[in-house]
Amino acid sequence: MRIILALALVAAAAWSLSAVAGRGFSAREEPTALEEFLARMARTLATPAGVRELANPVEPTALALAEARDHFADHCAACHANDGSGRTMINAGLYPPAPDLRGGRTQRLSDGELFYIIKNGIRLTGMPGWGGEDEENWKLVLFLRHLPRLSAEERRLMEEINGLKDEGGHDGH
Repeated sequence: MRIILALALVAAAAWSLSAVAGRGFSAREEPTALEEFLARMARTLATPAGVRELANPVEPTALALAEARDHFADHCAACHANDGSGRTMINAGLYPPAPDLRGGRTQRLSDGELFYIIKNGIRLTGMPGWGGEDEENWKLVLFLRHLPRLSAEERRLMEEINGLKDEGGHDGH
């Protein structure tokens, strides 16, 4: 079994190297299914196991959501868009692209995983490690959970902060 796994890893590495040599390593190219799989696996492996079990200690009050909304508009929307879709000019040039935060892949992450990503970032991506106060980061986790239900009024308030209109013409690539 180990020999088969080792051969599969060698074959995947050889294929990856030939693909990079053949087409380059441009941030503007659509990632292959293998690249996406490996990136998700790397993110999972890079997140400490104990973090996944953390529960958000911040109560989901209107004030906490408003504070997080304003913080997101000021710090996150340039890449993730006010609505969390990732449809921005900046994201069009990122590789890997910033995810649609409203979508299932992000929403299925645990609160602890989201907190860890916000605080520490993800290496070899455009996601910085913001650091900051834990309470502020936990409020952002609340807001990420709220994004699928974001109202037009909330988007308007965010546009007042950052001047960004949602860019429906861009899908990340």
